[in-house]
Amino acid sequence: MTHKEASDTLQGMTKSESLLRHARTVELVMLAYARKLGQDENKWAITGLLHDADYEAYPAQHPNVIVNLLRERGEEEIAHAISAHYTHWGVSYDTLLDKALIACDEVTGFVVACAQVRPDRLQGLEAKSVLKKLKQKSFAASVDREEVRQGAALFGVDLQEHISFIIDVLQQHQQELQLQPQVT
Repeated sequence: MTHKEASDTLQGMTKSESLLRHARTVELVMLAYARKLGQDENKWAITGLLHDADYEAYPAQHPNVIVNLLRERGEEEIAHAISAHYTHWGVSYDTLLDKALIACDEVTGFVVACAQVRPDRLQGLEAKSVLKKLKQKSFAASVDREEVRQGAALFGVDLQEHISFIIDVLQQHQQELQLQPQVT
């Protein structure tokens, strides 16, 4: 699957700007990890981009619609990673790709939420501040804190270092993501 085909698939199922931004942020983080770990950059980026592609259009069937579409196209490794991107689904984590997606999805969304409430957005955001916000159950309450911890553990990364890595990646794209400092 090409990146354009993946992008067209996402655009066909997702209209929400926030969900499109989430897909893009997870794509960027997955791509950066692929580069860091010497993995297939296209596969990892597409996995991040498409992991929630069916969430808006088919919420009761998520992630089965996108997983089935990927399997029909012969993209089994991407399909499996997406089918496993929530620990409560009981799908095995067989590859580094599977573990990376579970580690990057929830926490990347949380980092973006932390940035959105700051006047300087991503600029100057530190992992210790994100970890502090994780302890506030009322902040971004829909984020499953245990999922964040389990994801990092499965991927074998220190949570604070992982968050720092995500912040660094997102800062490089802050303008595109509309997470640059607010002009006053």
